[in-house]
Amino acid sequence: MSDLTGPSAPATPDWIDRIGTGHIVLALALLTYPFYASDFFLTTIGGYSMILGMIALSLMLLAGYGGMVSLAQITVAGAAGYVVAIFGANSSQVHGFGWPWWVLAPFAILVASIFSALVGWIAVRTEGIYTIMITLAVATASFYFAQQNYALFNGFPGYAGLRAPEVFGLYWRDPVPFYYLCLANAAVAYVAVLYASRSTFGLSLQAVRDNQRRMRAIGYDVTAHKVFAWWLAGIIAGAAGVLLVWFNGRISPGTIAVGPAINILIIAIIGGLRHPIGPFIGAVVVVLMQTFAIDIVGAERFNTLIGLVFLIIVLASPDGILGLWERVKPREGRDNWRSAKSDQT
Repeated sequence: MSDLTGPSAPATPDWIDRIGTGHIVLALALLTYPFYASDFFLTTIGGYSMILGMIALSLMLLAGYGGMVSLAQITVAGAAGYVVAIFGANSSQVHGFGWPWWVLAPFAILVASIFSALVGWIAVRTEGIYTIMITLAVATASFYFAQQNYALFNGFPGYAGLRAPEVFGLYWRDPVPFYYLCLANAAVAYVAVLYASRSTFGLSLQAVRDNQRRMRAIGYDVTAHKVFAWWLAGIIAGAAGVLLVWFNGRISPGTIAVGPAINILIIAIIGGLRHPIGPFIGAVVVVLMQTFAIDIVGAERFNTLIGLVFLIIVLASPDGILGLWERVKPREGRDNWRSAKSDQT
């Protein structure tokens, strides 16, 4: 008996539906990137973009899902970086206790997450612009404290000679190993945030973002939800902080200055705060501009260029580059995008 409805399209495997074609294509592109990219593009563009993307992702977790805009995420990453410098090995002849990397890295991330939770415990008692101002005050105070304290942070010079570990004869700061190390960490952070956004906690956090009074009235501990989100964001920023000092080979107060703190916010907004992929897109854009545009416009005009690009993107799309993509991609893609956003909220 013939099928009156006509031939049916071949069914898409369930695992492709769950993961998404876009994720598969992106994963293949990132995994094969070292085969056709130079060492410069592997580290300075690829690795560095993923490090900044992770720090911006921690901000996206707080702002996009929790409604808490933080300017202290680079400070959290810096806390992990200073732990690596103080308890690891350095060439500054200050501290440097020489802990092994497999103890040092988790400890640095733990310290950063606790520091982030403490900042969150203070900041969650405010809302809106006051949260931004409190986290800005934390970032500013941390910068000046690190700059003026020589006993612990070695003051203005900071710490130098911070080498990435060598495991089984493989030096992790070499271009290819470092790229895959950054990619692995970024992928874990991305998947974790994506999963958390669809979990019971993530949905509750988004409900708290939308209506704190109602969530408190039905019995949710709003403060605990927010502080836990800060702790999770601290884990991501702390992991990025460890990678950042391995990338730069040093850390100083300039690493956690107000300028870098604002740059993280710019990265997150340019990419988009409504999806975890947004911060990584913003990071690639900003890193490419920092690497190439500064030679065209000059260092004295670079901040002006960043500001203009930021204004153009925000005026054209409050959701950043992801919002622009939503407008131009095919109809079916827009429907899937809206469905994914509704699932997250």
